[in-house]
Amino acid sequence: MSRAQRTKNRIVEQAAKLFNQKGIAGASMSDIMTAADIKKGGIYNHFASKEELALAAFDYLAQWANQHHIQIAGTNDESGPRLKAMAHDFVASYKDLIALGGCPLVNMTVYSNDDQSRLREKVRGAMDAWQGFIRLTVSKAVDSGEFHARTDPDEVITILISVLEGALIMARLYDDEAYMKQAEVHINSYIDSLRAPYELN
Repeated sequence: MSRAQRTKNRIVEQAAKLFNQKGIAGASMSDIMTAADIKKGGIYNHFASKEELALAAFDYLAQWANQHHIQIAGTNDESGPRLKAMAHDFVASYKDLIALGGCPLVNMTVYSNDDQSRLREKVRGAMDAWQGFIRLTVSKAVDSGEFHARTDPDEVITILISVLEGALIMARLYDDEAYMKQAEVHINSYIDSLRAPYELN
């Protein structure tokens, strides 16, 4: 990797953290230059604008999140354990998420506005990928008979994501990881309730 590419990567990593913690408007280019340890104007050698940097920064954050989903997808053959592993990974990542400034999907949704429609589209794309992972997992479980036939993938998506993101907000607000652990217990119980009747006997 060239020196220029290493510098660009460092800028993106630091910008990702600052944008996620302070928002795009709240994090100045000077803040990013200080964090990345580069001289004034150095950012513009790699990015034409703050918006372009914000897009690259979100791609970095989304890749970090997607890597977790990819790892989970290969660890369990059954859908129930796979969904439980996803929830556990989210809960176990609590300290990393706090260090990062919270969940990028939630933060960037709040920070993006009509002037940053390209960023909002990227956030939607990342959320679509998360929903797609859950939808495919649930659909396979229904087709195989692991989950009962009346299981609605969209309902599962809404419950799982809402519970996890809501718990993260509560945990951050009260500085108490217990909310995350309670969310995992609830999700595990909910996933067990989706199993086909013959598996409950």
